[in-house]
Amino acid sequence: MTDPKKTASPDAQDEAAAQFAASEADQSQPADPIAALEAEKAELKDKLLRTLAEMENLRRRTARDVQDARNYAVTAFARDMLNVADNIARALENVPKDAEGALKTVVEGVALTERDLLKTLERHGVKKLEPVGQKFDPNFHQAMFEAPSEHPPGMVSTLVQAGYAIADRVLRPALVGVSKGPAKTEAPKANGAADAKG
Repeated sequence: MTDPKKTASPDAQDEAAAQFAASEADQSQPADPIAALEAEKAELKDKLLRTLAEMENLRRRTARDVQDARNYAVTAFARDMLNVADNIARALENVPKDAEGALKTVVEGVALTERDLLKTLERHGVKKLEPVGQKFDPNFHQAMFEAPSEHPPGMVSTLVQAGYAIADRVLRPALVGVSKGPAKTEAPKANGAADAKG
């Protein structure tokens, strides 16, 4: 009879030893499956928290986009209506102040139409900018010229064309004149003192 240990090849012996070591390792580390499950649980919890955070960000972004759509949906239409408002304002500016009779009635009707148009625009979030006397703001005003006036320097002194804003955005900037400050008068030269010396 031959001994099975002596007849086994060295490769088979190495393989048997490796299997024995693996089975010993499985039996000696009963906490490994628990640690693996804990690690997997922590990873899944992290993924869940990240997904929840992404969903909350998406919800906020969507709410902001919906609000912007509501606020600015009428932008193109409102911009087109500004020409109508400008034309009505020009018509009222060019009518003589002492108009009587039928012309006075027409002027009152046009003024009423202008007020109604501006109220309708305002009801839809479009506000007329009234910049005269305010500090010049390049976000809402477009300077056309700078001239001396009774206003302090850097203040809007003249309105050339009305501007409009929709919610917090500029629909059309106001065309304005900016004050340089009060006009300076030249002091008389001291010619009298020079004549007295001569």
